[in-house]
Amino acid sequence: MGTDRRRDGQGRVLGLFALLGCGVVLLSACGSMPVTGDVKAVDASQPGDSQVQVYAVAPRDNATPNEVVDGFLESMTSDDSDFRTTRKYLTRKAASTWKPSAFTTVLTKAPNRSDRPFRDSDPGITDITYTLTGEEVATVDAQSAYQPLAPTDYNQSLHLVKENGPEGKEWRIDHVPDGLLLGQSDFKRLYRSVDKYYFAAGRTSEQSTLVADPVYLRSRTDPVTGMDTVTQAVRSLLAGPTSWLRPVVDSRFPAGTALKKGVTSLAPDDRNVLKVPLNKKADGVGQRSCRMMASQVLYTLRDLTSARVGQVELQRSDGSPLCVLGADQAEEFAPDGSSSGPDSQYFVDAKGHVQRIPGSAKGSGTPEVVSGPLGDGPVRMGAVGVARDEQRAAAVSRDRKALYVSSIVSDGELPAAAVTSKAQNPNNRLSVPSWDGRGDLWVADRDPGNRRLLRLTGGAGKPQEVTVPSLDGGRIEALRMSADGVRIALLVTQDGHNTLKIGRIERRGPEAEQKVSVVELRQAAPQLTDVTAMSWSGRSRLVVVGKEQGGVQQVRYVQADGSTAASGVLPGVNQVSSVAAADDEQLPLMAATSSDGIVKLSPGDNWQTVVKEGSSLVYPG
Repeated sequence: MGTDRRRDGQGRVLGLFALLGCGVVLLSACGSMPVTGDVKAVDASQPGDSQVQVYAVAPRDNATPNEVVDGFLESMTSDDSDFRTTRKYLTRKAASTWKPSAFTTVLTKAPNRSDRPFRDSDPGITDITYTLTGEEVATVDAQSAYQPLAPTDYNQSLHLVKENGPEGKEWRIDHVPDGLLLGQSDFKRLYRSVDKYYFAAGRTSEQSTLVADPVYLRSRTDPVTGMDTVTQAVRSLLAGPTSWLRPVVDSRFPAGTALKKGVTSLAPDDRNVLKVPLNKKADGVGQRSCRMMASQVLYTLRDLTSARVGQVELQRSDGSPLCVLGADQAEEFAPDGSSSGPDSQYFVDAKGHVQRIPGSAKGSGTPEVVSGPLGDGPVRMGAVGVARDEQRAAAVSRDRKALYVSSIVSDGELPAAAVTSKAQNPNNRLSVPSWDGRGDLWVADRDPGNRRLLRLTGGAGKPQEVTVPSLDGGRIEALRMSADGVRIALLVTQDGHNTLKIGRIERRGPEAEQKVSVVELRQAAPQLTDVTAMSWSGRSRLVVVGKEQGGVQQVRYVQADGSTAASGVLPGVNQVSSVAAADDEQLPLMAATSSDGIVKLSPGDNWQTVVKEGSSLVYPG
């Protein structure tokens, strides 16, 4: 059954069929297989519908080279088990050596191929080469890590020869690059972003904080391993962190730990308990380490299953329980360092005083001046950053020249400036400060004659300069620290544009003499040519204010790995100068605007004004 279809105006005969219906689509949770109604052909490249399951079709007898190439490209977008049907388009040797899971190349649209008019009657033709082209925007490596790219021309070749088959000589592909080649819409249909979790390195067991490590996994069953998405996530977790994050995180699973051989499906039972059978490598793990291992599993699966996992039971190789951990007990290792989250938002009022808006769940409490010299002191402030415990804050003077650190819960005198910029132009002085989950304070001095990224250990003492070797002449305009303390978001000005980059924070040596650097900066919003404001919004997501090439200002979510968040573009708001979001994604998004003052956006609502006059709005952090 089925129908031929065409795509992209290329005149290519395509051999894929997508069936819509609860019985065909395993994730739709319907109870029976439909037995009546039409079979409907749909475009495999239509955006976004993960409920569509696409089946590959083997090459017909005496298929032309054009049909073989088109069929092979289309078959890669299917749910073909172990790509068995896809391999039928290859020669026997190529089929045995092709590695579809090596990596995935993502193009803006399905790949185009060079047009080859061909007639079987053409004498002497025994081989033919096709060129595949497109615009490459990302890759996903063998570790499932996503890497965005500035749009780049893609150009690869497929070589076909005639090979002996049951019905005589047939055209088949004998030279094919490893990996999959997908358009963006097919990629979004087939894959989903999953955060797996590891512990920040260099911290004691009691201080351990989980760090999100985003990867892309198959939305349903992985064709190569036969594993469902939950099992893929656990397998990826056990395999260890991605290369970019590995230097700054640890896993509590012993090296070599894997799922017990033959496990391809994991699901919570009717008591929401997920049992995870492990191999012998984990048999001797102690209870504290085992509980930390279980917390990694719980947080990795937290947003992945329709039935929330309430408890994880890790099992030894003989099936006996190794340890059990409930979701409430895992709060001890919360990725934001605190299960309670922030209590307030903070901003600087028109008089240069720091105020707070109590009651973060609604973001609509009555603003009140904070205690201490930042609330009613002699220096007018222009920007503020509040420590995550909400006991102290760091504020930059209105002229951006000096940074002050003080209590916001008790009165006292304004201390001496912790950092002073010598730049002549206020726009070249200090950035808005930010606190990490370790209690360290960070600020950038944008002085053209002495550009510096500075860290104050514990928010006190002599500022330490942090090296950023991959800036390549760019200037840090703004920064925001992640709650886990191992990642930093930077707005970098270069060649007349502001871009958003994420860096990894590496610490070497004992705390008193620690050398800190920000390394391997990577693009986090490559689709935006100018970014004006940003904030972390959850454990691996950011909210960004910026413009696409030739576009207007927009507020949108992006993932920390540079991929586009599923929630996408947010309702428009005018003239945003700063934006603030909490680690708890259910708390309102806040923004400071030049037209409407401070506004908030609660889930499922529209923007509403909270305070008519104010700037430098922040959540703690």
